[in-house]
Amino acid sequence: MSNKQKTIKKEISLSGVGLHTGKEVKLTFKPAPANYGYTFTRTDLEGNPIIEARADYVVDTQRGTNLEKNGVSINTSEHVLAAVVGLGIDNICIELSAAEPPIMDGSSKFFIEALEKVGLVEQDAEVNEYIVKDIVSYKDKATGSEIMIMPSDTYEITTMVDFGTKVLGTQNATLNHISEFKEEFSAARTFSFLHEIEMLLDNDLIKGGDLNNAIVYVDEPLSDSTMKKLRVAFKKDNVKVKPNGILDNLTLHWPNEAARHKLLDVIGDLALVGVRIRGKVIANKPGHAINTNFAKKLAKLIKIEKRNNVPQYDLSQPPLMDAVQIMEILPHRPPFLLIDKILELSDTHVVGVKNVSMNEPFFVGHFPGAPVMPGVLQVEAMAQCGGILVLKTVPDPENYLTYFMKMDNVKFKQKVLPGDTLIFKAELMEPIRRGICHMQAYGYANNKLVVEAQLMALISKK
Repeated sequence: MSNKQKTIKKEISLSGVGLHTGKEVKLTFKPAPANYGYTFTRTDLEGNPIIEARADYVVDTQRGTNLEKNGVSINTSEHVLAAVVGLGIDNICIELSAAEPPIMDGSSKFFIEALEKVGLVEQDAEVNEYIVKDIVSYKDKATGSEIMIMPSDTYEITTMVDFGTKVLGTQNATLNHISEFKEEFSAARTFSFLHEIEMLLDNDLIKGGDLNNAIVYVDEPLSDSTMKKLRVAFKKDNVKVKPNGILDNLTLHWPNEAARHKLLDVIGDLALVGVRIRGKVIANKPGHAINTNFAKKLAKLIKIEKRNNVPQYDLSQPPLMDAVQIMEILPHRPPFLLIDKILELSDTHVVGVKNVSMNEPFFVGHFPGAPVMPGVLQVEAMAQCGGILVLKTVPDPENYLTYFMKMDNVKFKQKVLPGDTLIFKAELMEPIRRGICHMQAYGYANNKLVVEAQLMALISKK
């Protein structure tokens, strides 16, 4: 499968009413450039303000996931975002003529159909994906809701719902791969309980609903006053309860449609993380509050990981250079050759590997009974990695040597121990001039930053 980012080929629009506002709204999907992400644009407001689809902007989750930036709001964003994620779209602009997207039939089905109608196009950029390496969890002690994610080869989700009502019972749903979303989950409609519908009607908070865009589970007897409210709200002469405990004029697509819709909501809410996710999500009694709080936690972890900029490489693949080839460029020799492999090399950066063995001679005295790789040798290893980068700029590297001139901002973050694999990345901070190179270098082990430094060196003929 391609690992390129995707957007839509051309714009497309659809219209409807907002569930809670009842306002007619036009939604337009527009293509967006690579690395753009998802945004909402309010075309009904001066300046067409833009709100990025990010967990940081979540302000309310009582009746949907609502975003706000600089006083501009987007309400009930989850169904649209679920459709975008479900089709594997990375970049898109969603224009709205009001604060709330059209509810359509209460699912993502119509958004999927519109997006598929115009089709997708690959872009010249790699997919930005968060690969889960450790279990991350979030629990709401007050509600008992819990959501967690663990490592997996694909984006998987399992939802389990239990509202303590006989009519709905306990349900669960599982998505094994995002490619299943369209057929198995996109048509799952939003649902509510009768007592919630009554509260919303009493407070004039459900103006765009009808029996075609919300499953209503009847969890209490229908009184005459309630029947009257429902007939007025849904513009029907008669409202009945079907044998399966839902209001009439609607047939369930699946017996576990409620659990499937909750899974749809999880996908839409976790879109606010801002990148694709590769991991298995397990959500017990999910809701917009816990979903978005979990999205904030994931976004924070991703931000920390990006700040550390831990590179991910398949160390089982053949290297660009092995130790023999490295010695054709560097003058260093064992036991002072501290680079085993080169994985990447360009005009401006290099990535190298050092496998730290207990047989390293420095462990004899540093320290007996508590072996730790000396920090000065970590810096030396980074410098040797950078030496490959700078010596490749001359036609006869075997006739040159590199000399340290300066080290700045050297920081040691973690201990390096026998058995660790060090990955070094060095990047030029400016073009090489008069044989002087200035590099920013990082060293990583166990998916953590262990050392960093700014290095200046001079290449000179022997």
